[in-house]
Amino acid sequence: MYNYTLENIKQPNLYKNIFPYDEIPKVVFNGIQLPMDVPENIWITDTTFRDGQQSMQPFSVDQIVKIFDYIHDLDNESGIIKQSEFFLYTEKDRKAVEVCMERGYKFPEITSWIRANKNDFKLVKDMGIKETGMLMSCSDYHIFKKLKMTREETINMYISIVEEALKNGIRPRCHLEDITRADFYGFVVPLVNRLMDMSKESGIPIKIRLCDTLGLGIPYGQVALPRSVQGLVHGIKNVCNVSDENIEWHGHNDFYSAVNNSTTAWLYGASSVNTTLFGIGERTGNCPLEAMIFEYAQIKGTTKNMELKVITELAEYFRNEIGYNIPVKTPFVGSDFNVTKAGIHADGMLKDEEIYNIFDTDKILGRPIVVQVNQYSGLAGIAAWINTYYRLKDDNKVDKKDSRVLEIKKWVDDQYKMGRTSIIRNDEMELLVKKIIPEVLEKREERAS
Repeated sequence: MYNYTLENIKQPNLYKNIFPYDEIPKVVFNGIQLPMDVPENIWITDTTFRDGQQSMQPFSVDQIVKIFDYIHDLDNESGIIKQSEFFLYTEKDRKAVEVCMERGYKFPEITSWIRANKNDFKLVKDMGIKETGMLMSCSDYHIFKKLKMTREETINMYISIVEEALKNGIRPRCHLEDITRADFYGFVVPLVNRLMDMSKESGIPIKIRLCDTLGLGIPYGQVALPRSVQGLVHGIKNVCNVSDENIEWHGHNDFYSAVNNSTTAWLYGASSVNTTLFGIGERTGNCPLEAMIFEYAQIKGTTKNMELKVITELAEYFRNEIGYNIPVKTPFVGSDFNVTKAGIHADGMLKDEEIYNIFDTDKILGRPIVVQVNQYSGLAGIAAWINTYYRLKDDNKVDKKDSRVLEIKKWVDDQYKMGRTSIIRNDEMELLVKKIIPEVLEKREERAS
């Protein structure tokens, strides 16, 4: 195998043919089709308390602990959410970590994140954490423009901090920042090869996190480096001989590709993908944790014993306790994600909810389908609202041909004839049903008892 050596160039390679800056970045194709290589075991890691938290008002200690408990309950000892990483810089952060460590949970394991310097490393040692991430910027944008160093000086700095970790028996997780703009063979491969040599000598695994810092990764095939997610993962695994379980993808969503890129990383050899709850994070955010749970379910055909209804509880906690505004159309967690407004869709719901619902959202997420009533709902929409809102099943369902449904529709139509522009609220519909079809409430009470 070819031995790649560091190219200690004097001028940075900024790939201006791909990233001209005054234009939208380009996709360059190389015609090379790489084989899929799905690891036997894949999992999710969480950075809500690190990358996610730094993009919004910091959480309190109580909020961190509560969210950590929720993530544990969601995982439910399945090991699908394997780790969660924390900052250690403030007294508040360290207190939160202490309380979370006292919980004694196996999953998610608590890890930390530091910059590549020995002062930061002391924090990890003092807390007794067994694994830490450490920042290793690897594109020439960062090496030359931010660090103001040469490639050789940069690698030597990174190696020294990893040596310090290994001396203390702590697993290093190397965050290769901005890898989708980095010189893969001239810098990344020589760095990772040295890290793998150190891992072999010490007997301590060294993890490689591929950080798509600006969301520039491209998931589809035959794309040239440095933007190819397939190429990056395949190269780290096969050129640098990094094992599946020690490869992790960390992606941002600047080009709407965070989920696709993370899934692609799984499919081409990375066991781990890094996420945040609801995709919170810098700029457009990180890859959403809840999205990757459903990607995992589709790839593996199971979520083991996870408690997926906790996703709904977490969303409610973020809305009500943290004041975070989850966009209403967000899949799985937005208030409108399974809400039907179109009359023709509502008509399908009346016949069989499987026609227009992605899966049994009530059973899996505790989110029954909802139909909103407006000027376009028609008889089918009103009947569907009644059946879904009151969770009426089988013979208890109200038919759209019921004359009482027509009476409600006339009231709705009159509202819009008088100039109304807003939807009909649920409380208004409740009053109408109570007045016109009171037995619906009786049926609901019978079902509840």
